[in-house]
Amino acid sequence: MIAPLDLQRALGELLGDAQLVPVALPDTELKLWLIDGDNMDRAFSPEETRRILHEPPYWSFCWASGLAVARYLAAFPQWVEGKRVLDFGAGSGVAGIAAVKAGALEVVACDLDPLAIAACQANAELNGVHLNYSTDFFAEADRFDLILVADVLYDRANLPLLDEFLSRGQEALVADSRVRDFRHPLYQRIEMLEAMTLPDLAEPEEFRHVSLYHARRG
Repeated sequence: MIAPLDLQRALGELLGDAQLVPVALPDTELKLWLIDGDNMDRAFSPEETRRILHEPPYWSFCWASGLAVARYLAAFPQWVEGKRVLDFGAGSGVAGIAAVKAGALEVVACDLDPLAIAACQANAELNGVHLNYSTDFFAEADRFDLILVADVLYDRANLPLLDEFLSRGQEALVADSRVRDFRHPLYQRIEMLEAMTLPDLAEPEEFRHVSLYHARRG
């Protein structure tokens, strides 16, 4: 199986001999094109480090919160069955793909990064599902039943987005492994999930505990 050439070329420009490989996600029926973990297990040159920091290939990883959401939707498909869903900051598209598999009526994968959109397209094809795509959340109409968000609020400066999610969707389901308390009156933590980032970045154990929050428009 050959990785999509546009994504492989973009990754190669960042990390030289880095490869995308199809990876089966544990405890799911899903697969994603992810950066080869063996290739990550080396020292990066100063130039590679600069490029990664300037333009990190978030889309080439399955972050812990995304994996947690995928498993959660498979176990509790009623969150998305028959609903119109937007996957905010979609990255690899794992949450959106899981929503389609769980019976969503429509899923829009939304990400500012064109390479993330390309990754979502490649991963949707890999899993035999259909997604729609958007690069501008604020251009979307207020028409969604649910906004899915996974590992986007790692910086507390992003917390104002919590209100914006409810400007486009009736409900929001937000998974995060970094922020433990949103301190927002509409968001209640409903679950604590366990997952890890793939490939394994040897992150601290605390980042394998994913908080899942739910909010409904007031």
